Amino acid sequence: MLILTEQTPNPDALKFLTRIAGAQGTQSLEHDAATTARSPLAARLFAIPGVKRCLLAEDFLTVQRAADGAGWGELKAQVLLALAEHLTSGEPALLGEAPEDAISDDEIVSEIQQVLGLHIRPGVARDGGDIVFQRFDAATGVLWIRMLGACGGCPSSRMTLKARVEQVVRRFVPEVTRVEEEPSSATAAPTLGERFKRMLEELGDAPVRAPRTLFTRNGKPPS
Repeated sequence: MLILTEQTPNPDALKFLTRIAGAQGTQSLEHDAATTARSPLAARLFAIPGVKRCLLAEDFLTVQRAADGAGWGELKAQVLLALAEHLTSGEPALLGEAPEDAISDDEIVSEIQQVLGLHIRPGVARDGGDIVFQRFDAATGVLWIRMLGACGGCPSSRMTLKARVEQVVRRFVPEVTRVEEEPSSATAAPTLGERFKRMLEELGDAPVRAPRTLFTRNGKPPS
């Protein structure tokens, strides 16, 4: 069997490329009793000290290690061995049918945050920025994020949002239909100039005389 490995932007996550039978779409495997009972593959992986979380798909497995655990020099061989043992056993990656309608909003949010952490934020951080989860509207499927640091207000941030963030998040979390950016200045108080401009826009074409105090010097009108 052929199992290839691939680096990810996250130094704590490594991608293992191989065909995995019984993978039901793309699912997050958490280190808990319910997951290990339902997934023979997860039971093998989480028996390895230092394996924190996994992302399972039909053609790859992403393994995230604990930051304070063993490094990949030691952990990679153990994961490869566990994955090879599972593939030769003939067991499916997951037992039973995938619970299509049992996913709660909290679980979706958890998956979104995991995808952002594994696949988006490390790359953005290299450019001096960050992407922060704001909220997920389950009714519309719209994910709202904020772009910070070098990415906040960057002219290319909109292109990055659509070409990278939305594409990746929608691939792993099908409940997300669109990703939108919430401006960081959305809650900032308007400046004096912005308030005056807004007042002019509200008055429309009506003649406006600016307050006299705007054109006086030392309390006296200009000569």
